[in-house]
Amino acid sequence: MKSEPESTYAWVRLVAALLLMTIGASGMYVVVVALPQLQAEFAIARSAASLPYTFTMIGFGVGGVLMGHLADRFGVMVPVAISALALGAGYVAGGFAATLWQFSLAQGLLIGFLGCSATFAPLVADTSLWFTRHRGIAVAICISGNYVSGAVWPPIVQHFIDAAGWRATYIGIGVFCVASMLPLALVLRRRPPLIGSLESAGSMRFVSERPLGLTPNTLQALLCVAGLACCVAMSMPLVHIVAYCGDLGFHAARGAEMLSLMLGFGVLSRLSFGFIADRLGGLRTLLLASSLQALAIALFLPFDTLVSLYVVSALFGVFQGGLVPQYAIVVREYFAPGEAGARVGTVLMATLLGMALGGWMSGAIFDLTGSYRAAFVNGFAWNLLNIAIIACLLMRAVPARARQTPAY
Repeated sequence: MKSEPESTYAWVRLVAALLLMTIGASGMYVVVVALPQLQAEFAIARSAASLPYTFTMIGFGVGGVLMGHLADRFGVMVPVAISALALGAGYVAGGFAATLWQFSLAQGLLIGFLGCSATFAPLVADTSLWFTRHRGIAVAICISGNYVSGAVWPPIVQHFIDAAGWRATYIGIGVFCVASMLPLALVLRRRPPLIGSLESAGSMRFVSERPLGLTPNTLQALLCVAGLACCVAMSMPLVHIVAYCGDLGFHAARGAEMLSLMLGFGVLSRLSFGFIADRLGGLRTLLLASSLQALAIALFLPFDTLVSLYVVSALFGVFQGGLVPQYAIVVREYFAPGEAGARVGTVLMATLLGMALGGWMSGAIFDLTGSYRAAFVNGFAWNLLNIAIIACLLMRAVPARARQTPAY
């Protein structure tokens, strides 16, 4: 198979990247399902039980920058191989942890910083270099692995936790990660084509030295703040739905099912918004997805019966799933292709830090108020900040476009 953009090999790589992200992103979701067991075993408050997730997301985000540099220098196979070994070690270490801090260190350093990080931003950036005409949908398919992971892992993990306990479950997942990810990493051994050969007339974007009338770093900073804000809001249902169901008197398995529902519909959302972005552009699609996510978060406030929570969880998945991929599309629209890897990694790092902050913040609000109602309101407020930033950028887009010149 030829190593060319849009080739058969490019699509084979995309399938491998999807599978790798599905497995690698498990670190985000396994700890969420185990949260009630961690709280009970270590006899800690809800906010403290949320710390391993917070450390995981911080490591996930920061590690993405390091792994991106490794991918740029040695090819994406190297960081993915490191990820496989780190995830295996992290899950096993977490399974044997005697204290919360030992568990948090395994989650943050091994699973987050060295593990999950290599199967997110580096794979997204690498995928964008192998496609021209179908870049939007290719990126959407790749990053959907994050949500396929969320749909697949929670019920499986809950089943094994109920049957064998969370410690044995962690050790088993570690062995599976090493055995499955290393062979898949070999599929990615070829380096991407030269950037200059990737751009065709149909894929050209118009950028300038001052995108949207801003300096490149200012635009990137605004995208980072917007990404952080939308993911602080997004993390409230994603991180705490299992614990929230327990507080309402439902079995933890129901919460795990709702999490799977959110992320399963999130896959559909990401693919749908990928097609929309190819037609409307990244900023317009981002504003649409953010507005719908705010609506879904608001719906959690009046509805707390079992059936209504299933419905709202499905709507939340449909509405929010398309958000994060749009940041990568916006970067490709307004920045030169040679900067894509570093800038995509930085913006996606901000979204992951938002997930980390939101996961901890919601737990802290619960400890202060005794319920999740204020946490949902807090998430809605952060979502409004995201909408305000994207709306301002979109208003600048039309007059700025007239001053833009082709960058490649």
